[in-house]
Amino acid sequence: MSDSVRLTAWVRGHVQGVGFRWWTRSRALELGLRGHARNMPDGRVEVVAEGDRKACVKLLAVLRGCDTPGRVDGVIERWSEPRGSSVGFEER
Repeated sequence: MSDSVRLTAWVRGHVQGVGFRWWTRSRALELGLRGHARNMPDGRVEVVAEGDRKACVKLLAVLRGCDTPGRVDGVIERWSEPRGSSVGFEER
């Protein structure tokens, strides 16, 4: 039985124009996750990651941590079944 999940996280704060998507991509690739990070029109960054549940939990923890570029004021998360995200992790 696979323990793969899909994490969608919306990160708000000063997270656009500060390297946040690049930084998130680097952390996700280190954890072996697939997906993307993209800027939203309202100033948030949407992070979609698929892979091992433990790796997704670790990514969520670093998104909420104090070592991110810019300033994170909050993260809302949604967990779901994986949809077979493409190989790799990209900035959109």
